[in-house]
Amino acid sequence: MVRTPAARTTVVERIDVDRPVFSVEFFPPKDEAGETQLWQAIRRLEPLDPAFVSVTYGAGGSSRDRTVRTTARIASDTTLVPMAHLTAVSHSRAELRHVIGSYAAAGIRNVLAVRGDPPGDPLGEWVAHPDGLTYADELVTMVRSLGDFCVGVAAFPYGHPRSTDPDEDLARLVAKIRKGADFAITQLFLEPEGFLRLRDRLDAAGCLVPLLPGIMPLTTVRTLHRGPELSGAPLPPDLVARLERHADDPAAFRAAGMDATTDLCEKLLAEGVRGLHFYTLNRSPATIELVGRLGLAAAR
Repeated sequence: MVRTPAARTTVVERIDVDRPVFSVEFFPPKDEAGETQLWQAIRRLEPLDPAFVSVTYGAGGSSRDRTVRTTARIASDTTLVPMAHLTAVSHSRAELRHVIGSYAAAGIRNVLAVRGDPPGDPLGEWVAHPDGLTYADELVTMVRSLGDFCVGVAAFPYGHPRSTDPDEDLARLVAKIRKGADFAITQLFLEPEGFLRLRDRLDAAGCLVPLLPGIMPLTTVRTLHRGPELSGAPLPPDLVARLERHADDPAAFRAAGMDATTDLCEKLLAEGVRGLHFYTLNRSPATIELVGRLGLAAAR
């Protein structure tokens, strides 16, 4: 397998530039049709030169092999900088070391280390593997100890959905950074205030690593409601009123949703945000449209 130079570039290197950038997130396909859809999206986004592309990791490691395979193919067959996700849920320490070794063997430098959601119910009770890890900061330590990786972690502008103490939630994020995380990506949110507050609190704690906002293009009624339900972010009443008047007209809803997403992105960029991380759902049109509206494509 021939490694591309891009595969060995770090996320931090890619976002440390003098202009705003964007990145995208994919999930491993479940079947041949999904594989085709994913690679169509990758090839359409590749010319826009995203700072990096990430590939998620199913609950309980359910997509482990597909994540490794997909990320490795991006590393070898494209000009893109790949980042592989890794979750601690349902894995022993030995299994985690094996996955990390698989990433290293594929030439992957970037790993997003997250504790992960319980299988079956993302909001259910989290139970550690008897020979596994309990917190994401432990996973950060493990990844950093096993190779020359650039490590990212998850952040929650409104607190983790299973957390009731904002200060404890911030302490967990600070712990991950102090254990060696190089950057953080937030769960999705629909208004800028929570993200900006979190950025200020991290700065006050002396954690100056890049914090990237996770953005879900609002293209359907489902994306408006399901994303915040899983991320713990509130649904702004004025946004709901703005969009739900179009609930019975998919085209009108998409148009209004894309306008609202653009507004959110513009507010973040105006506040000095260095990059936007788009959740693509393995589709490219909405992300391509937003990149065009925001002028984020790299000059060729």
